[in-house]
Amino acid sequence: MRTIYLDYNATTPIAPSVQQAMLPFLTEHFGNPSSSHALGRAAHEALEDARSQLALLIKADREEIVFTAGGTESNNLALQGTLMRRAPGAAGHLIISAIEHPSVLEPARFLERLGYDLTIVGVDRQGIVDLDAIRVAIRPDTVLVSIMHANNEIGSVQPIAEIANICHERDVLLHTDASQSVGKIRTPVDELQVDFLTVAGHKMYAPKGVGALYIRRGLGLEPVMHGAGHEGGLRAGTENVASIVGLGRAAALATKGMDQASQRMELLRERLFDQLRAGVGSGLTLHGSKAARLPNTLSVSFPGVTGGAMLARLPELCASTGSACHSAAPHMSPTLAAIGLAPDVAAGTIRLSVGWYTSEEDIDRAASALLSAWDGLRS
Repeated sequence: MRTIYLDYNATTPIAPSVQQAMLPFLTEHFGNPSSSHALGRAAHEALEDARSQLALLIKADREEIVFTAGGTESNNLALQGTLMRRAPGAAGHLIISAIEHPSVLEPARFLERLGYDLTIVGVDRQGIVDLDAIRVAIRPDTVLVSIMHANNEIGSVQPIAEIANICHERDVLLHTDASQSVGKIRTPVDELQVDFLTVAGHKMYAPKGVGALYIRRGLGLEPVMHGAGHEGGLRAGTENVASIVGLGRAAALATKGMDQASQRMELLRERLFDQLRAGVGSGLTLHGSKAARLPNTLSVSFPGVTGGAMLARLPELCASTGSACHSAAPHMSPTLAAIGLAPDVAAGTIRLSVGWYTSEEDIDRAASALLSAWDGLRS
């Protein structure tokens, strides 16, 4: 039976034109972009073209883009690079939210072990950060606030521009992990007013192992990786040219077709929800129902069953019981805990995320399969 892939928040397939753009840089255009000969110059030009393409997508200047090995490295660079730039022994305070991805939470915990102070602010039942909590949490020694743009599990989109206003009134920097939002919804850095923004290639139809960090002009960071002066001295190591070219092409595709793709994904998401609700009834819980959400993300809880048991009955369906990074864990995910779900409701949660290549047939088959599995488990 043909696989139904509804786990686009975990990773996306590489778009065909992205593959085509990458291939020459895996074969004949193999030069080191730091070399001055013809092959090196060709690689360097491709690198800078990709930088311009990504900058255009997020409305940044190309000089404000630093390529990394992915969203995790970008988040580490933003958090560690900001706090560790301060003089040794200097006080420093970091604020994050309770629903951050582990690639933000774990660097924050690491910095806390080094002696920096950490505050974790809560969210409401829709997964939206409490703005007043951020206001209260900011102290004279607060250096950075890091709040994700869109949640990877329930899709709630944070009011980043409002958070930026709160931060900048107190001369505090703001980082946002936009791994789930870049390419799905508009993320213009001038409107979001962020100082740092994380991009993950494999969430936007580019390869795994490539990403970027937007760094507002004039801001400095302490490198996390030390070596030669690649990427303005902020990311040592010869650049992964082929994957960066792929990221650039994916950014160009998103720039051209984002609005249409977003509208289509939202229609598919609602088609799926309508069918599930018709089959389950009012017992079906939609997480983040009153919040602005990513157009592709549907997180629902089926009553009386566990999400894991349902998916175990459906080998043809690729979906998650929460974040892919938490799906193997036997405990409630941090996001579901943070929004105050009862354990039985959290246990029945399945995250379904559609993408560019999802069809109406996929949606109809998935809804039918899920309802059949739910009925089977209940009986």
